[in-house]
Amino acid sequence: MHLTSREMIAKLVGFDTVSRHSNLALIHYVRDYLADLGIASHLVPNADGTKANLYATVGPNVEGGVILSGHTDVVPVDGQAWTTDPFVLTEKDGKLYGRGTCDMKAFSAIALAMVPNMLAAGLKRPIHFALSYDEEVGCIGAPFMIDEMIAELPKPLAVIVGEPTDMAPIVAHKGVAALRTRVTGFETHSSQVHRGVSAVMIAAKLISFIDDMMAENRAKADPASTFEPPYTTLHVGTVHGGTALNIISRECTFIWDIRALPGDDWRQYLTRFNAYVQTLLPGMHAVSPATGIETEELADVPYFSDLGGAAQTLVFALTGLDKGHVVAYGSEAGQFQERGLPSVLCGPGSIDQAHQPDEFIEVSQVEACEAFLGRLIGHLSS
Repeated sequence: MHLTSREMIAKLVGFDTVSRHSNLALIHYVRDYLADLGIASHLVPNADGTKANLYATVGPNVEGGVILSGHTDVVPVDGQAWTTDPFVLTEKDGKLYGRGTCDMKAFSAIALAMVPNMLAAGLKRPIHFALSYDEEVGCIGAPFMIDEMIAELPKPLAVIVGEPTDMAPIVAHKGVAALRTRVTGFETHSSQVHRGVSAVMIAAKLISFIDDMMAENRAKADPASTFEPPYTTLHVGTVHGGTALNIISRECTFIWDIRALPGDDWRQYLTRFNAYVQTLLPGMHAVSPATGIETEELADVPYFSDLGGAAQTLVFALTGLDKGHVVAYGSEAGQFQERGLPSVLCGPGSIDQAHQPDEFIEVSQVEACEAFLGRLIGHLSS
């Protein structure tokens, strides 16, 4: 079986792997495709068996190989004004449209389509595939697979995470922490504000405090930083609370994230936030001991920085570039790096198209990725 890159992209895009859905249909397809080529896959399922990671090795079972990492899940299309079917690959004007084309099924698809090339080349060092679940909701799935790969495989030289980078090496990115804060107030008629505790109003104070912390970072940002923006950011994405205009709100919940620069511990901001919480609780409890403020961690995606590392050196050689870039978004690269595997981001497509309606990847980027992986195959065969 020898599919073209475009055909394989179409196959993977055709699976609706929005994070709230199972990815098993795609994983089983890849497993069967590789099995037809004589390659065994290893599945690492989630707790309830509704999703799975997959890893597989092409070539000899020796040290010094390269992991090609990609996530199988995609973000939702709900409420977006698509002009094409997001789960049917559509080509027009040199672009391939579909959910996940750039973020990031194309990279995995191109690599899978090139497995016959890998087999024919006589690899002396292996290429490992690592396909994960639930990256888009906090890089939840990959750690289980990474742990198993480290335990079961000879140590690889490097990890290439194929996030959309326009095929330029990304050598560092910020970390991402996701948190949910729930405020419990005390309901009364809104004409009797003195008898109640407004969860919405308390949440507003907390959100303002979060914004103030970011303002401090912005004011002291290093102008020489290559990150954009050049400081640790704090952002509240959703707020839900209250029941009616004339009822003091009993509940308010907001979800926020901290995107920390490499070397900046995001937990210091949570510590400051919790200290501020302690200043609000006495006044709330004076009205009702049932009131409270609770914060839970939803995700902790580590930053990554591979300046001068083996992965960076390899990708510089394969791309012919001598300069790496940094990005503000997160990826699974930090999770690989935390476990001692040098990592770098390099993949086809632009992050500008990620998560957008009519998401696309340019055909020229597909061709550039094919050439890049062709050089990698040659490198590992020499």
